[in-house]
Amino acid sequence: MDAEEDSFIQLPPPEGPEDDFPEATPEQVRQEIGRCKELCSALEQDHEELQMEKEAVEQRTRELRKEGELLHKNLEQQMCLNRDEERSCQMGIFSAKEENNRLRQEKQVLKKKLEEVRKRVLWEDLVTMLPALPEKKMVFKGLVTNKEDMNKLMLTPLIRYPLPGGSALITFEKAEVAQRIIEVKEHMVELSYGEELEELDRCRVRVQAAPVDILLPSALEIGLTRSNRSILVSDLPSLGISEEALLDKLELFFSKTKNGGGEVESREFLDDTGQVVLTFAQDGVAEPLIARGHIQVLIGKGKYELKISPCMSGDITDLQLQPSRCPRTVLLSGIPDVLGEEPMRDALEIHFQKASRGGGEVDTLAYVPAGRQGVAVFTEDAG
Repeated sequence: MDAEEDSFIQLPPPEGPEDDFPEATPEQVRQEIGRCKELCSALEQDHEELQMEKEAVEQRTRELRKEGELLHKNLEQQMCLNRDEERSCQMGIFSAKEENNRLRQEKQVLKKKLEEVRKRVLWEDLVTMLPALPEKKMVFKGLVTNKEDMNKLMLTPLIRYPLPGGSALITFEKAEVAQRIIEVKEHMVELSYGEELEELDRCRVRVQAAPVDILLPSALEIGLTRSNRSILVSDLPSLGISEEALLDKLELFFSKTKNGGGEVESREFLDDTGQVVLTFAQDGVAEPLIARGHIQVLIGKGKYELKISPCMSGDITDLQLQPSRCPRTVLLSGIPDVLGEEPMRDALEIHFQKASRGGGEVDTLAYVPAGRQGVAVFTEDAG
């Protein structure tokens, strides 16, 4: 049979002689062929599946390669962007440093300009210089205060002169009388005036006369500072109430925001000025009130227009003094404690009033007994 000759199935040759191996029947051959066809069909199907899988793998490989190339490209672009951003940041830091240096220099320039402006403005951190004060003649008018009062600030031009115990200050009506007493230097003062006594019974004391030199300011420099939280209230009405009650009414008015005020931290009545200093707890309250200049305040049943001014504080930054002699005043020293204060004062005045002893009319006399101390107050000599 030709079909059997063309078949690709080759049966193994018999191991023994042909007579020992029986010959396959046609049915067996057909079964074997069918089985081989099924095997071939399964192999072809597996081949197709493998081929499809291969193509899928190749497709996936191409996709992954494209994704890798895209990621690589994106990574390179990102690295370039990062390098650009880094350079930009470095340039920004450098520019910021330059701008900071420029602003510092500009700040220094503005500080200098501000300082110059403040020096030119009278009420803003002003330093007032009085280069030459006019020379004034001073005279002792008999006012003697306690020594502990020397450190109090006086608003009137008063010169305080320490007066030791056993001394006296005497001011004559005429300067030439004082000069005569000073030229004599030493005087014998009679203590028993008004009594008819023998020469041996008379009591006399020896006192020394000397001029009085005091120091007067010749140049004065004052540093003034304007308060940011305080105002000066003046033109206060006379209501016949106590100072404390008036302060309460002012504090109540200026503590209300509807009146342009705020919380009042402290209040102070300035002695001998009729003015009140109000200090607020916060900044920004005083300036608008000062800008207004005047304000109507309801006190009791009436409205009163009060003046609002800046509150200044000052310190003496430089004071130059020059000696000045009091032409009508004489210092008497070495007075012993032999009489009471009043009799000794009378005895000195009687003695130095006598023209026969070179004296003259006495304007003022003050005596400090031994063991005590006083302070003489000199004022400007109007006569």
